[in-house]
Amino acid sequence: MKKTILALASIGVCLFAIRFAPFFPAYAQGAEWQKVDEALGRKPAVSDDVRRYGFPRSDLSVTLDGVAIKPALALGGWVAFKPGHGGAMVMGDLVLLETEINPVMAKMISSGLEITAVHNHLLRASPATFYMHVAGHGDPVKLASAIHDALAESKTPLTAAAPASPPPAVDLDTAKLDQIIGVKGQANGGVYQFNVKRRDPITQDGMPLTPVGPMGVAIGINFQPTGGGKAAVTGDFVLTGDEVNPVILALRAHGIEVTALHSHMLDEQPRLFFMHFWANDDAAKLAEGLRAALDKTASTKS
Repeated sequence: MKKTILALASIGVCLFAIRFAPFFPAYAQGAEWQKVDEALGRKPAVSDDVRRYGFPRSDLSVTLDGVAIKPALALGGWVAFKPGHGGAMVMGDLVLLETEINPVMAKMISSGLEITAVHNHLLRASPATFYMHVAGHGDPVKLASAIHDALAESKTPLTAAAPASPPPAVDLDTAKLDQIIGVKGQANGGVYQFNVKRRDPITQDGMPLTPVGPMGVAIGINFQPTGGGKAAVTGDFVLTGDEVNPVILALRAHGIEVTALHSHMLDEQPRLFFMHFWANDDAAKLAEGLRAALDKTASTKS
């Protein structure tokens, strides 16, 4: 009897696999994602169905107003893969020097990837850094190979560095920052980072961009300690059009400089604008200013 039940179960599994095979494409298989990992030369951070690969510019020594910028503060390039449309969609934000923009762009275009934005995030940084947003759909392995080949036109490290052990300490009252910002932050490479979700759903090509942090559509706020309770802060606010100027006014009223305002994508819904900022001052004071700006947005508190 037991053998009969097992046989029937096996038949059922086979029939299920045959019936639903079209709905389980190759990209969902572990072997295919292993090829993506190999093509990009690193392992991803996995959140739900999104695989996000970091490409920090650890090769650069960038300073701004006397602050040596850590990669996690403002030099953290990335690409994220999400299953969809019979393959995968990819979105990314790559950190490039001025001389690297056109070689990387040319390689991206020749591989069928889209360029959705090129712009600054910071002012007065030396050397100046620029940020290229890319997008594409298709076979994830081919997309990964195309991204790797394009990045090879820059000096972006293509071999993932081993994480620091122990990780750099964050010399800030992080519990107080959590309380003021209203969400729980996390340490990353000596920087304390917040991802603040918006309340409204965000879609692109009819697909929900979730989880919002890995897909680059959460409000990002980063604190890098600069000594004596101070911190350099930067990041980007994700805003609808009616929120842009109220947030500008709130940031400037609290001594936080607005350094860029632009789009990152081409056909997202609702239409979004991304506002980058900079300041170096008492960390709690800056957190209060950032909280005042968050209060002008449809963002969430945990």
